Amino acid sequence: QVQLVESGGGLVQAGGSLRLSCAASGGTFSNYGLGWFRQAAGKDREFVAGMSWSGDRIIYADSVKGRFAITRDNAKNTVYLQMNSLKPEDTAVYYCAAKTGYEITSARLYDYWGQGTQVTVSS
Repeated sequence: QVQLVESGGGLVQAGGSLRLSCAASGGTFSNYGLGWFRQAAGKDREFVAGMSWSGDRIIYADSVKGRFAITRDNAKNTVYLQMNSLKPEDTAVYYCAAKTGYEITSARLYDYWGQGTQVTVSS
């Protein structure tokens, strides 16, 4: 059983940056593919970024490509989401998730989820 805890959310002005962290406990962190998803009020949860267990496959949603970066530190059992050039439409609750297997974009295939952290971008 893997437990995930996100941190780093908050209120930021448009154009600013935030770095989200997601600390994992339980399981073997290096064996898991990792993903970041977000859910804005009244909308479905959507994929933001994902990284395969080996780190050789990284995928971003088109809406964040070039602005967000997912990284992982297996020694610290932590995955990060660096978010730059934030826009008001990035406002959402951000979730990290972990899974076995190679597919990393589909939320329904993830086994473990954090509780979420709120990101609010003001205009």
